[in-house]
Amino acid sequence: MLAIIPLKQGNLHINWQKELGQAFTSPEQLLGYLKIDAAPWQAGFAARRLFPMRVPRPFADKMVKGDAQDPLLRQVLPLGEEFAEVPGFVTDPLDEHDSALPGLLHKYRSRVLLVVRGGCAINCRYCFRRHFPYAENSPDQAGWQAALAYITTHPEINEVILSGGDPLMAKDNHLARLFEELAAIPHLKRLRIHTRLPVVIPARLTDELRELLSTSRLQAVMVLHINHANELDDELSQRLNSWRQAGITLLNQSVLLAGVNDDADTLCELSERLFSAGILPYYLHQLDKVAGAAHFAVEDTKAKALMAELLAQLPGFLVPKLVREIGGEANKTPIDLGLEPTLS
Repeated sequence: MLAIIPLKQGNLHINWQKELGQAFTSPEQLLGYLKIDAAPWQAGFAARRLFPMRVPRPFADKMVKGDAQDPLLRQVLPLGEEFAEVPGFVTDPLDEHDSALPGLLHKYRSRVLLVVRGGCAINCRYCFRRHFPYAENSPDQAGWQAALAYITTHPEINEVILSGGDPLMAKDNHLARLFEELAAIPHLKRLRIHTRLPVVIPARLTDELRELLSTSRLQAVMVLHINHANELDDELSQRLNSWRQAGITLLNQSVLLAGVNDDADTLCELSERLFSAGILPYYLHQLDKVAGAAHFAVEDTKAKALMAELLAQLPGFLVPKLVREIGGEANKTPIDLGLEPTLS
């Protein structure tokens, strides 16, 4: 049974921003907090020049102290491997840097993606947008009106995806205005939020934000980015429960990461814990080949073998789809598992 965590009403908005301001930005500080000797890892800390480090304390509190191989720590600790230049790993793996408009990506026919905020609460070292030109995709008020006008004049669009960065880095009053303007576009049906912020700072799930989404004309979907069961603790589960009860659909997508979740037992435990929290596993992504993250890659042959084990151990509704995103394609590309038996 989940522990009941009392929520402090009326001050959550301040708390999540306070947590954000207290995030670890130094590997030495983070490892000291976790009681891990920094010396063996010191040479890799220069990788912060390639991509800054940011780790909120609530996420660090989910790591096992004294364990340098903790799967959550491995996702955020700068390492020397990030300097490796590996063929096929590039700065724009999904061909996104040329957008339809600043802050708006129209990759799929019926959906557009709005880059609501360039920053994230946590900088995961495998992030496929670690080289994304956010400065060129941070529209001003006129830019936002242009993006809304673009959506209005494209009736084939029925869903808007808020992404980033992390869209929940925006304050609730900013999001309220955006939700209202989107809801006024008649052909839109859904509003989808892709976010990792509640995973690393659960206090971001404010009552105000939940109310905004649950009362919108648009169907609200929140896709969380959780890669390991240890990221989903009782506090986060408790908060998400009220969102689910408010009618907000909760999905999860993970990235298959070497040294983090590339074994069947870990992935099974993740799916089970997600479902216990009312979240459906959605996608398991093969790593996007972004420069600096090659050490997280898992070979397709191993990924397919893992999926076969998941299918054998889990009910079908708890098995995420193994997919790869390919720049320029009209949708995510399912990876053929090659499991269909040959008929005689």
